[in-house]
Amino acid sequence: MSDDPLSVVGEKRLKLERERIDRQYNDALTALDHALQQFPELPVSPVVPDDSLITRLNELARLMPEGGVDFGVGWRGRIRRFVWRFIGPVFQRQHDFNLVLIDHINRNVEPTRQRAHALDRVLTAIRDSFASQALFQHKLMLYAQQITPYVNTKQPSMPLSVQEFGVGLAAGLDAVGDEIQIRAEANIVRERRFEARVEELRATVGALQQKLLLLTRQLEPQEAGNIGKSTESRSSRRQAALGAESPPRSQLTEGQLSTTDGAFKYVGFEDQFRGAPEEIRARMNEYAPDFTGAVDVLDVGCGRGEFLDVLKEHGVPARGLDINPEMVKVCQMRGLDVVEGDVVSYLEELDDGSLGGLFSAQVVEHLRPEYLIRLLELSYQKLRPGSQIVLETINPACWVAFFDGYIRDITHAQPLHPDTLTYLLHATGFQGATIRYSAPYPEHAKLQRVAVSNQFKKSKDTDELASLTVAFNDAADKINSFLFTHLDYAVVAKRF
Repeated sequence: MSDDPLSVVGEKRLKLERERIDRQYNDALTALDHALQQFPELPVSPVVPDDSLITRLNELARLMPEGGVDFGVGWRGRIRRFVWRFIGPVFQRQHDFNLVLIDHINRNVEPTRQRAHALDRVLTAIRDSFASQALFQHKLMLYAQQITPYVNTKQPSMPLSVQEFGVGLAAGLDAVGDEIQIRAEANIVRERRFEARVEELRATVGALQQKLLLLTRQLEPQEAGNIGKSTESRSSRRQAALGAESPPRSQLTEGQLSTTDGAFKYVGFEDQFRGAPEEIRARMNEYAPDFTGAVDVLDVGCGRGEFLDVLKEHGVPARGLDINPEMVKVCQMRGLDVVEGDVVSYLEELDDGSLGGLFSAQVVEHLRPEYLIRLLELSYQKLRPGSQIVLETINPACWVAFFDGYIRDITHAQPLHPDTLTYLLHATGFQGATIRYSAPYPEHAKLQRVAVSNQFKKSKDTDELASLTVAFNDAADKINSFLFTHLDYAVVAKRF
């Protein structure tokens, strides 16, 4: 009789039990490996606001001397006082405005800098937390991989003890996996919250920088005007002393500030909702072949100049036109040939047949019908025979594009259906007009069709369910054709 306490049947049973526990352990280890989190990449820390012009702005803001204006004595002093009664209120109003604006900027520079530093510290802390969790997961996997070799070095115990150990190990691994999942979800929530704050801070800093640039542009001409006034002729001073009428300069200044303020705000609107310049430039590349070999191409409503950059890369001479002065300044600072003006007035000044092509993206929806018709008539007159005209706009036939992209912009005046814009071009005299759709809606975001299996088709008991599925798919296709098609389109035509 054998001295071994386990019988042959017991040994087989123990072997099978060990194999089962090994499979459970391997399955748990695989599940743990799949549960390891891939942490998202955090945004770059915000740039500290540029305050290099603050000192210069504080120096230029003060138009009036602190002790008041010294008029002097004698007949010259009387003349200065007389003149000052007319021009003094204008300078005093501008002086007060400059001081209030500079005080507002000075108060916001330090809080903006502190927010940027705070966000930098928070992002650094989150990155450190992600790194710590990644290290913990790595060590946890190493520990789990060493459990089996460690257990194998021990003397086999009774089957029930091994089973209890395997059940406890699986429960422990499940608990660890749940804890990792909870921590990862909490980190994702915190990351989204801080991303929203970073976007808000970026918009605030961008608006502040635009205001600093606007104030610098306003103060520089005034400083030059103050220097020129010291050398003005005696006849000019005599005319002012006699009370010659001049335009109400304070009202002009306020109107210009209001217009310029709205202009640079629309630049910020474009930056946030239209898309990054690199993204728009990539989309504009689709229209470059339409102007191959052309010269004297005009980009109407050139905006930030993305299409002008594309034409320049392809060696096509072109110039831009935009009614927004801030957009024009942005393009001119980058060395692009862009002027400010109204397109109808600009085209009326050109010679007939002087243009070799006309391009306009996201502009015609801003125009009233009578103005658009006049623009098309002038375009036909100014384009040379054989020249192309390309007009891109939002596709109102796509309901998502209309209720999202179109109505978001308060400057939009008239949505244009593709058939409408095509008809207007043909009616003006352009030939061969074709519609070119772009910016398709993502397929994964559309209504998805339900698959009908062969079992449903062959079974008599499921004919009703199959019919409902087919009806649902037809409805989904119709809804997709109305809601989720292409967001933009362009009509391309030629002037024969």
